Amino acid sequence: MPRGFRAGGWTAGIKASGRPDLGLVVAPQGASAAAVFTPNAFAAAPVKLSRANLAATSGEPLGGYGYANVIVSTSGSANAATGADGAADQARVGAFVSDALGVEQPRVLHLSTGIIGTRLPLDKVERGIQALAAQLGDDDGSLASVAEALRTTDSVAKIASTTVVLPADDGEPATVTVTGIAKGVGMIHPNMATMLSIVLTDAAAPPDVLWSLLRPAAARTWDQLSVDGDTSTNDTVFVLASGASGAAPVRAGSPGAVALGAALEAVARDLARQQAADGEGATILITTSVRGAHDDADARAIARAVVSSSLVKAAAHGKDPNWGRIAGAAGNAVTASEAVLGAAGLAPADAAARASQPVSLDPDRLRIWIAGHLVFDGPQGGPLQFDRGAARAAMDAPELLIELDLGLGDGVGEAFGCDLTQEYVIENSEYTT
Repeated sequence: MPRGFRAGGWTAGIKASGRPDLGLVVAPQGASAAAVFTPNAFAAAPVKLSRANLAATSGEPLGGYGYANVIVSTSGSANAATGADGAADQARVGAFVSDALGVEQPRVLHLSTGIIGTRLPLDKVERGIQALAAQLGDDDGSLASVAEALRTTDSVAKIASTTVVLPADDGEPATVTVTGIAKGVGMIHPNMATMLSIVLTDAAAPPDVLWSLLRPAAARTWDQLSVDGDTSTNDTVFVLASGASGAAPVRAGSPGAVALGAALEAVARDLARQQAADGEGATILITTSVRGAHDDADARAIARAVVSSSLVKAAAHGKDPNWGRIAGAAGNAVTASEAVLGAAGLAPADAAARASQPVSLDPDRLRIWIAGHLVFDGPQGGPLQFDRGAARAAMDAPELLIELDLGLGDGVGEAFGCDLTQEYVIENSEYTT
């Protein structure tokens, strides 16, 4: 648990299962905040309200960053596609938090997850917030209880943490903690955020600097994560910085910003891998690593196309070293959206020109490895004779590594996914019942 925060999870009764379903993360002295959200046209009420609150506290019109004292999470009802009534419900949740903790409503950020089209049971939420507000803690277990309360179809809670040393105002070293929790193992596909996550740090950073570090980290991690090809109505990542570590404020472009950005990305990557490994029904984490592309944007596009392919995912489940499916997926790759390309570092004009465009690929230069076995070598004529039995045996592991070398340049990228199983179909065929 980074310094400057208190947290806790609770069972309010939103979930019929009786599992924990309410969480609070509180920065008593306030925190800088940054976020990325789903671009889904059916964006849920908590997404809309959080954007509005961030905009209100910073003046930044898109609601990407601002200031906050509280994140409130509810699990069991997405409060999406619920119209004006759902928006009013979410505002009531903000009022409950405001009353219980004595904070202004615009400084409350919101997360909800669960079934689309259902409304929050406000009476249960209100009672839960009142009870939980009196029992928040600043220890590791208190934050872990929020991770537990976020879960829906996740089989395990997801937590990642690291530290980085930054200078204090007097020049002495100060240890900064960066810790994230996340949920989401279905309705996940690369597009802006693709799940719910809360990342906390006791570093000091202005909101705009925090957002400038979060957005490229998300583009290289959560935007490279796919479970089933669907994005959610509620996808959100929040980063809060309390400044309680004693480190000097991080300035844009400084060595401290580089170090803090690397720590944020390390936590995001760890959480994304945990999510892929725990994909609904999954038995295998698929990691696709691409090198030799014209640039990183092309490399990430091909990695994303491979892990997103249902045929590749099915072959991974069956331990079938079917390189043709990998080649076909790579050949269909297109670059990310303009927003994601811009977030990853392309200049605005370049991002606009490159968005959703076919990726350059030369089959005569392409090389493919499956679980360490070279199976296709374009420079040597393409298909290779290889020991399929040995390749199948190597694929029988918790993680499958698929590697591609395009032979065109210095671009690198990676993406994370999972196998497609019968259990996924069974789980999602009965999700609302």
